[in-house]
Amino acid sequence: MDLAAAAPWLALIVGLFVLLWVDLHFFARGRDPSFREGVVWSIGWLALSLLMVVPVLVLSGGEDAVLYTTVYLIERSLSLDNLFVFILLFAYFGVPVALRARMLFWGIVAALALRGLAILGGVALIERFHFVIYLLGAALLLLAYRVLKGVNENVDPDRNPMVRAVRKLFPVTGEFRGRHWFVREDGRLHTTPLFLCLVAIVMADLAFAIDSIPAAFAITRDSFLIFMGNVFALVGLRALFVLVSGLIRRFRYLDETIAIVLAAVAVKLLIEDFVKIGPVASLGIVAVLFAGGIVASIIGDRRDPEGAQRRLDEADERDREEAAALDEEEKREGQREPVGGS
Repeated sequence: MDLAAAAPWLALIVGLFVLLWVDLHFFARGRDPSFREGVVWSIGWLALSLLMVVPVLVLSGGEDAVLYTTVYLIERSLSLDNLFVFILLFAYFGVPVALRARMLFWGIVAALALRGLAILGGVALIERFHFVIYLLGAALLLLAYRVLKGVNENVDPDRNPMVRAVRKLFPVTGEFRGRHWFVREDGRLHTTPLFLCLVAIVMADLAFAIDSIPAAFAITRDSFLIFMGNVFALVGLRALFVLVSGLIRRFRYLDETIAIVLAAVAVKLLIEDFVKIGPVASLGIVAVLFAGGIVASIIGDRRDPEGAQRRLDEADERDREEAAALDEEEKREGQREPVGGS
């Protein structure tokens, strides 16, 4: 790769580190973010991501700008599934609310690294073995089916091979030790439930990288545009996490909509040797399907106001439980003796 070809990659990687630094140091640092902060930051990340169309348009042309936008929208929607799985894992391991922002940050870093490797590997496979396209299309249809079933049926940390391996290598403490992943007790190194949760998140990220990258390959083979779409889809995930509860409350048919979009891009991937669908048409199809899901959710809530109110009440109850858990954890932290760790 010559210097001219490497320059966009270097600029994107440097920009990625800057964005991660901004998110870590300025978004509700050291405290639990409010819903309003989540809204403001999510809008800001969305605006920044869409503004990146401008340099792509100037440097590469209109077609690449449309391709980037389409990849970004698809990966942004799929990142919601990341958040749902994170929520399930946090609940399973009992991660205190105060520690979840830090876990999310490292989950995002892991997701970006794994997706970068998956993108580079996917491009190499496709260039050498064209039939891989059909395997990716089938994998995408399978992902659509799994999303339609719901992530609750697909997450079981006890079946996670890395979690089982860690438990065999290290004894696990019975409770959290502040922000520590490892502590030394009785002269022996122990891992904490926080580290087990991180391992489970990394494995979930790997599964999502394998599952979601085919969606991007259905749109373009340009590895730079795919990674760029993934970068801007994931960097604002911590702010989006704050809004997930509100999104679940309002979007009745979220899983169904994502499943339909995935199935649509899978079909596009499988028929592309016979029927060519341009990037503008792909973007239009994705936008129409998501708009249809939103409209259907609004209509469904109007026809079933009791069900809509029930979802709101359940979400409010979860919010109260999380707030109480945070207060309890802060009290325990104040009474706990300092311990060593990594």
